[in-house]
Amino acid sequence: MENIILTIHIILAVLLIGSVLMQKSEGGALGIGSGSDSLMSSRSAGSFLTKFTSVIAALFIITSISLTAIHREDNKNTSVLDKIEKKEDNLPKIPKSK
Repeated sequence: MENIILTIHIILAVLLIGSVLMQKSEGGALGIGSGSDSLMSSRSAGSFLTKFTSVIAALFIITSISLTAIHREDNKNTSVLDKIEKKEDNLPKIPKSK
């Protein structure tokens, strides 16, 4: 199940990157100002590409949260410190010199 969601997550990431790069730049820094096309008019209600990007972004977030939940259930009672202590116990002991 985790592999299927991970595959879908990667596909959504590629689609999200592509849809953001295909959108028209509005010009200005951080959305301040307007492009040369729309001097007197406001922005349209939303094109297909804008709606597509928002749907893909929502699905990307859902898959991210689900992957986190699945991974959390798998490693519920383990700690990174426990893993380090186990590795240190398996290392060979170096004799102390006098």
